Amino acid sequence: MIELERISKTYRRPTGEAVNALIDISLKIEAGEFVAIVGTSGSGKSTLMNILGLLDIPSTGSYRLRGHDVAGLGPDAQAQWRNKRIGFVFQTFHLLPRISAVENVELPLLYSDRNDTRGMGRRALEMVGLSDRLSHRPSELSGGQQQRVAIARALVNEPDLLLADEPTGNLDRRSANEVIAIFQSLNRAGRTIVLVTHDAEIANHCQRVARIERGGIVADDRVAAPKMALEEAL
Repeated sequence: MIELERISKTYRRPTGEAVNALIDISLKIEAGEFVAIVGTSGSGKSTLMNILGLLDIPSTGSYRLRGHDVAGLGPDAQAQWRNKRIGFVFQTFHLLPRISAVENVELPLLYSDRNDTRGMGRRALEMVGLSDRLSHRPSELSGGQQQRVAIARALVNEPDLLLADEPTGNLDRRSANEVIAIFQSLNRAGRTIVLVTHDAEIANHCQRVARIERGGIVADDRVAAPKMALEEAL
């Protein structure tokens, strides 16, 4: 699914000083894996997530997604890949306050070339357990429910890859466990998920944990027995 080979990313400060956000990262993620990328603030994990999601391009190195070299694609081609192949979930929910849950979920379909998108928003909300909240606006939903709407929005185009950047950062522990339980369910159904977090407890729910420090991967380990979030949420 994902093959990163010797990826580096360098930014320049206004003074001209170079900042190495990522340094020589090689990482392979197979289809159907649930991987956590763990690191402290400033470690490079969000930069890595942006490159995985085609929101940024590496300074050097190769990125292949489903066998295609995507790092060198132009902005329009990258946008098409993002819309069709990648779903995003962020720490902040980015829901439009004046429209309903199902209308928020259906927003990515405005850019879809599918012939028929009827019912796709409803089905996505059913997948996250919100079939009874279709017409509710964000202000009428709890924080956990709003994040589940955001997950449904990420799923509505049926992407190959789901990227989640600190998806539990604004949630209490129970709501966080409910959200992680949804990710685990989606992964059991075959979805590939990469989750960025600073929280080791959250990472322990994943199948694999890659640790990043100072722009480099320093460990990449399988989790022998991932914690089951649904049991903790009950």
